[in-house]
Amino acid sequence: MVSDVHGNSRDLATAGDGADALVCLGDLVLFLDYADHSRGIFPDLFGVENADRLVELRNARRFEEARELGRRLWGGVTDLPGGRQAVIEQAVRKQYAELFAAFPTPTYATYGNVDMPGLWHEYAGPGTTVLDGERVEIGGLVFGFVGGGLSTAMRTPYEISDEEYAAKIEAVGSVDVLCTHIPPDVPELCYDTVARRFERGSSALLKAIRATRPRYSLFGHVHQPLARRMRIGATECVNVGHFNATGRPFVLEW
Repeated sequence: MVSDVHGNSRDLATAGDGADALVCLGDLVLFLDYADHSRGIFPDLFGVENADRLVELRNARRFEEARELGRRLWGGVTDLPGGRQAVIEQAVRKQYAELFAAFPTPTYATYGNVDMPGLWHEYAGPGTTVLDGERVEIGGLVFGFVGGGLSTAMRTPYEISDEEYAAKIEAVGSVDVLCTHIPPDVPELCYDTVARRFERGSSALLKAIRATRPRYSLFGHVHQPLARRMRIGATECVNVGHFNATGRPFVLEW
């Protein structure tokens, strides 16, 4: 079980060793590494100094200034064929080619908030099953998958409305293992101790956990959470980890 891979194809290639299956909870793309500002699409295009400044502004929650910096930098590529979107897509495609090639068979995966779902079908091989608002049986347990994140000031690529997210949670229904990219809306699970801010969790997910009582709720998104795991009623809630930083999968045994 991995989440927040953010470009770590090297460790991804061995993450499923010895397991019946690999489960990936999204965020394959590395746009900007907040721990190493030299890594990612943004510094490749605009340099480390601009990456340093962008991280500084975002961490200070000065989002309008961060967007203005981005507008100024991206202004230099608007004359290229396809403009900004084409440049980003080309870079994402390069990362996806490496990452999907590293997935073992079988892999079950859903999207993170920084992913581009429209491209996944081009790179997911026959051994990779992509699920979003859907269920699948793995090893005798029913797993439900809900991808993406909720709307934020960061405006990452796969953010959806609370209503759309809640509809996907409802479509999954009662399962043994509820797999999502974002956590339930519990302060201890949503607070990032390094970024010193709350990430968005889902109240619909929290409601579903209380109502359907899955054995596990598994998620990622918050890289350095105040609490990595806690129980909500009968459900063990676990942040499976920031795979880009640790290179270690979470092992679910039953």
